[in-house]
Amino acid sequence: MAENTVAGGGSGAKPDDAISIVQRGNLKALETTLRKQWRLGQNIVLCWSPDDKGMLVILVPHYFLGNYCAEGEASENELFVRDLISGKRRKSREELFDVAKRLGVPPTFIKLASPLANDDNVQHAVEELIKRYGLSFVNSRAVLLFDIAEFSLYTPFEQASQLNSLSYSLNSAYNKLLSKGIEVNFARTTTGDGYYVWNRDLAPFASQDLFNFLLLVLADNAAARAASKGNTVPLIRSAFHIGSHYELYQAEGVNPTVFSYIVGDVTIELARMVDAAKPGQVLLGDFEWSMPSRERSGVMLPVQVKTPGFVRSCNRGLAGLQGISLAGKPVDAIVCKLSGDDPKSGEQPTQITITDKHGLSHDAYNLEVEVALSDRVLSLGGAVEPGQLAAQPVNADQPLQHDVAQTSAPGHTDPLPPTEENPEPAAPEPAEPEAAAPEKARDANEVVDDLAEILRRHGPGSRKRNR
Repeated sequence: MAENTVAGGGSGAKPDDAISIVQRGNLKALETTLRKQWRLGQNIVLCWSPDDKGMLVILVPHYFLGNYCAEGEASENELFVRDLISGKRRKSREELFDVAKRLGVPPTFIKLASPLANDDNVQHAVEELIKRYGLSFVNSRAVLLFDIAEFSLYTPFEQASQLNSLSYSLNSAYNKLLSKGIEVNFARTTTGDGYYVWNRDLAPFASQDLFNFLLLVLADNAAARAASKGNTVPLIRSAFHIGSHYELYQAEGVNPTVFSYIVGDVTIELARMVDAAKPGQVLLGDFEWSMPSRERSGVMLPVQVKTPGFVRSCNRGLAGLQGISLAGKPVDAIVCKLSGDDPKSGEQPTQITITDKHGLSHDAYNLEVEVALSDRVLSLGGAVEPGQLAAQPVNADQPLQHDVAQTSAPGHTDPLPPTEENPEPAAPEPAEPEAAAPEKARDANEVVDDLAEILRRHGPGSRKRNR
């Protein structure tokens, strides 16, 4: 389980001075009441609805959702719960009573001195409060995992130095992207010998931004290792995946933490990949990404792209990273590819099958990265040979681009028009749907005994055993 302990960039919270004194009093009274009803984590809040004299909420015991998803039409119940705790929690009065009826629990009324204001700042603050005392589900988010190789073999001082070095690489990557106009609103947590990192933002380009963040962390770490002496800079194993997770706040003393925890398919896949990775290796999971497309008739029509298409799309936008300073030298170019991928010859990326300790299989890809500096080339990823990717210098004035299926979204730079030197790349074709293999039930001993694992037990994300 990953805990959000440190943030990079802005939190996205609304400024306090935009909320009136009366509404601040309402929010304080609301938090006091929610803390009492929360009872040190015994209960969680699912949703809320405004009322003329306060607000209505639905509170259930922390074990309620697990039991609810394990009985009757388990799959249908889980889909209902996931939809309920995804996105905004505000419901209309009718919707809230419908939810209460389906769950078989009565709504709870919270009296406030005055009605809650219906402005964005107050509504945002209420949503954040509700989430702190509840459970959330995110269907698709990019998450990274950095793991320090052979961490337990180092002295405590060396361990602290290596964690500090990796932490600095994260902050350095954030600042480098910010200098290019890309702010990755990242959160991170220590796993003891590394970090989980995710982008709080769920905007269309958030996953690409986090992938660029990964490349800069790897480059900064490699440059630091080349210049270091002793065991102060870590050799890391890395993984990137896009998937679903639950998000919750854990009790510390008498209050929930301000920072969130995430657990779910995406963190499980990352952990399995890193367990199998070699020092210096970078693995990507087998995922689907919604590639933004041209707006047609006022509707965005995203294209579902699998891992190879995602990497190709990101690689086409890396030209804008040129000029970033790394180890005191400007970056001439960064290129990346999946091992075995060669669109010109028709060769497809090599897919790796990882079998974990439970006998479950996980598909992954190896990422190869080349960073061309003015005086040398850094080859990252463990499988690439120096010069293999043929990184070429590009126009230093070209901004960082986000590749899209048809055109760029508002606020992002359109690709340069095609020329002989810069031909238009072929758009990745949408992946054909694969026939779903019949799922097999897990043995009870293989199911993690926590709420999130119970909720996902019957869901579409369940893994298959090797035959």
